[in-house]
Amino acid sequence: MENLVLLPAMAQKRRGNFGQFAEDATIISEETTRVKKVNHFIEANTMEIDFQHLQSDCIVPVFSKDNELTISHNAFIETVWEAANTFFTGETIDKPDIRVSHIVKGRIPEAIHKPANQLLESDKTQYFERMMFCFEVPTIYETVEGNRLTLSVGGVRAYNQMNLYSKKTVERFKVFVGFKNMVCCNLCVYTDGYLGNLEVSSTNDLFRSVLEMFNRYDPAKHIHLMQTLGNSYLTEHQFAQILGKMRLYQCLPQGYQKSIPRLLITDTQINSVAKAYIQDENFGGFGSDLSMWRFYNLLTGANKSSYIDSFLDRSLNATEVAQGINMALHGDERYSWFID
Repeated sequence: MENLVLLPAMAQKRRGNFGQFAEDATIISEETTRVKKVNHFIEANTMEIDFQHLQSDCIVPVFSKDNELTISHNAFIETVWEAANTFFTGETIDKPDIRVSHIVKGRIPEAIHKPANQLLESDKTQYFERMMFCFEVPTIYETVEGNRLTLSVGGVRAYNQMNLYSKKTVERFKVFVGFKNMVCCNLCVYTDGYLGNLEVSSTNDLFRSVLEMFNRYDPAKHIHLMQTLGNSYLTEHQFAQILGKMRLYQCLPQGYQKSIPRLLITDTQINSVAKAYIQDENFGGFGSDLSMWRFYNLLTGANKSSYIDSFLDRSLNATEVAQGINMALHGDERYSWFID
């Protein structure tokens, strides 16, 4: 990348004391055996695309009133990937997996008068309104409840959340650093590793903001919080109670709903959680107590049906809900409504 100015403190990798926060948490800085992927980190209404196709075959939208370019999807991916290589010096950084949705089609001026069924591929233009990518840092990992968790970085770009009919202004992105459960590719997003409304006007600003997020994020603390979920259990009655309250939440009066911690999971996803409780071979618990770690993965698994533009917010909310209910099991009142 050109014209990047790095602050020395931001370019240095932070090495926290993992032993202070997590049980047997380690960072392994050596070549590791890749775990075969069994599915995608997001599935609903998306398709896989490679970086070359995104770079070569897609146009870049502009702000219509002044014809100024937006930051392209591929520039967004490159910037975050380069920031990760800068911060996690010496670690292995995988290539990004890219998922897109909501294609916007067009045609070149020479093909304006052609019927649609006579258009050649060379007559067409396209870009994708929504794009999400994720790449792994496989040399930084930990095991929680028998599941290998690999550090992962990614981001979301959704043009539908911007006004492209105006003059050029700041552009919105979502970026995260967290862990991916390699058993199921569920993403574990934590508050300190998520920028849900990042507004920047250039790739230089984006680069610096991502470095600041990396510097603030503490993977050991995140691992510790996930480890604690494995120490608490729900009875089948409590699990059914929580599902019922989740369904009830959607119908509560607005004022009452605001007095309860937010819940972003949809009714369809609640049904998916119930189904997975009985059928999921990795995290189901039918007929026995269910650990909060498994409950958390039932939530993140159901979230994979979310659209790209809402995926990360719901991922973070799944973490908030699982941790909140876990604390409620031990007497905390904030999430007690879900289990009372």
